[in-house]
Amino acid sequence: MNYEEKTMKTEKIYEGKVVNLRIDTVELPDKKYSKREIVEHPGSVGIIPITNDGCIILVEQFRKPVEKSLLEIPAGKIEINEEPRETALRELCEETGFTASKLEYLFEFYTSPGFSNEKMYLFVAMGLVEGEAEPGNDEYIEVKKIKIEDLMNMVVRGEIVDSKTIIGILYGQKYLNLK
Repeated sequence: MNYEEKTMKTEKIYEGKVVNLRIDTVELPDKKYSKREIVEHPGSVGIIPITNDGCIILVEQFRKPVEKSLLEIPAGKIEINEEPRETALRELCEETGFTASKLEYLFEFYTSPGFSNEKMYLFVAMGLVEGEAEPGNDEYIEVKKIKIEDLMNMVVRGEIVDSKTIIGILYGQKYLNLK
């Protein structure tokens, strides 16, 4: 059976700095109609910065949508005319102050395909050199260096709840075990 939904009409609701919102009227496979609220996003990157001593560099920052501070891998939005690799190097430096001599593309995934088209490109960063972080004017970030074993325990205990970070920690553990 074909489960594709055919877009009959698109209505732009909001255009913002980070996301746009549209409502699509779709024809379902059974020829009925429904509406889909869709958040349009230009794409993003996530970086797993792994130190020589088996730690991952994370950032802690307050996230207004969930009303609490979260521990996350460095990440950010892809700017216009920017390649994901460029974004990863820029975001790593801006958020943590670290630069990487090795940046390896891993894979990409959709962050929340039920309502958004955001695609995240995941990278692992090695050969880290510490420098000065330069977060945006509206970003208040604390950089943390945590052993992979401790991070795995934090995931199990529910202390890390950000999906890209959980993916990054799991992949970071696998990456370190392969070395």
